[in-house]
Amino acid sequence: MPLKMSDNRLERIGVWTDSAVRSLVDAKSFDILCHRHRAGETMPATEKLRTIVEKVRQIVFPGYFGEINLKADTLPYYMGVLIDEVNELMADQIFAGLCFICESEPDRDLEGKRANADYIAHEFVNRLPELRRILITDVNAAYLGDPAANSVGEVIFCYPAIRAISSYRIAHSLYLLGVPLIPRIITEMAHSETGIDINPEAVIGEYFTIDHGTGVVIGSTSIIGNNVKLFQGVTLGAKSFPLDENGNPVKGIPRHPVVEDNVIIYSNATILGRITIGHDSVIGGNIWVTNDLPPYSRIVQNKTRNLDFFNGGGI
Repeated sequence: MPLKMSDNRLERIGVWTDSAVRSLVDAKSFDILCHRHRAGETMPATEKLRTIVEKVRQIVFPGYFGEINLKADTLPYYMGVLIDEVNELMADQIFAGLCFICESEPDRDLEGKRANADYIAHEFVNRLPELRRILITDVNAAYLGDPAANSVGEVIFCYPAIRAISSYRIAHSLYLLGVPLIPRIITEMAHSETGIDINPEAVIGEYFTIDHGTGVVIGSTSIIGNNVKLFQGVTLGAKSFPLDENGNPVKGIPRHPVVEDNVIIYSNATILGRITIGHDSVIGGNIWVTNDLPPYSRIVQNKTRNLDFFNGGGI
């Protein structure tokens, strides 16, 4: 049954609507925003980016996601369609990202930006075979490093680390191609889904895995070598932020750790500053590290301190 309203109420709603519309379209009301959207420019769309990421997962892990057919005679067709869709969607979102960072009228060469977006999307597609190769190393690291994993397929389907790492690998590839904003949106979507926060600018080698994963933070200037394993709650963070003459943080300087090959960092360890964790080191849980560690280091909590904690009535 339709909702009935009195004439007075309809009149009041009309007045309120007109007033709200006039206020909300007044440019002065959103001048305080850092980004000013210009007429004719597109904006990045998180749902479209989510679709792109899912389609890339279908390409990288065929048969695990989506409805891709693994029959030998039809696989090339399905793969071609997916790649074409990714290329088209990615070009549009890259274009939106390039428009987003326009700061002046001379920088608004929309035709040039569109051509650049098309080129970058094409380059991204050409890098998909390498993306698959390195993600397979990450899957193998997770499977071989976890006795609870019953199959590689279980790791691909179920492990939040693989979802977060695959989003990071996609975003990092775009970052290396010079795409602004879009890589960060992709990794933040994975952050909200998994609780794993990996900045797309971080450099991470092959055979990388995160066990359990929740609460892991990897800062933008972190460098991680090959065959590195992190547990939940690990932070690779910055110790301090140098300020410029205006009191604002200086951007772009190395301020996060370098973790060399074959390192294991256990749960809730916090590694801060531009320090180096030498290769083949093991860092125990609930430890703060703010100084360089040589290769083959073994760092654990002081046993006496642990006994004191429990003897003192700890929990």
